[in-house]
Amino acid sequence: MDRPFILINSAMSADGKLSTKERKQVSISGKLDFERVDELRARTDAIMVGIGTVLSDNPSLTVKSPERKAARKAAGKSENPVRIIVDSTARTPLDADIFKKGEGIRIIAVSNSAPAENVEKLEKKALIIQTGTEKVDLSELAEKLKIIGINTLMVEGGATLNWGMLSAGLVDEIYTFVGNLIIGGATSPTFTDGEGFSEAELLELELLSSEKIENGVLLKWKIKGKKK
Repeated sequence: MDRPFILINSAMSADGKLSTKERKQVSISGKLDFERVDELRARTDAIMVGIGTVLSDNPSLTVKSPERKAARKAAGKSENPVRIIVDSTARTPLDADIFKKGEGIRIIAVSNSAPAENVEKLEKKALIIQTGTEKVDLSELAEKLKIIGINTLMVEGGATLNWGMLSAGLVDEIYTFVGNLIIGGATSPTFTDGEGFSEAELLELELLSSEKIENGVLLKWKIKGKKK
């Protein structure tokens, strides 16, 4: 495979929303799912989010557990996986938590249309990968990540990046924690936004497992591919 093994991990409401109409993150899962996600992060080579997630949630994307961080160090790795932002126009704030919290490599993926001045500033904070004309070419990015030694990549959203990865055929598995909330709202981000598939293009999944965790359910899916 000329790209990493890629999984999407996400928490969503019972009606498939990632956050409210104001794009404010709400607590969908509890402590047990938080631990599961931390374990997943600790086991992957890299974590990737879109610029929308950075601007609305400002995540640090770090491993939280001291034991898991220590285990990574003992295995000769950095405390945190490589942290990647897909940011076509280089809008990542220079004071984002991803730069301020935790050790490890940061990568900002930008397109060739990103303002040179912005790219120059971000180069002082992160490794810049430039690919694609107007938008980041996700397939080419995945190949470049493989070349630099990233074999497992966890995508933590949001809705636009999830769509981009799925529509480009770059995802192997999806883990969705479905919580006991209804959020609603025509403009609230869903698990996958973007253009959407036509009936002829629908993506088929195979259910690997389902598990009740606290007040929700964790669904693990394998991507089968385009529905025949």
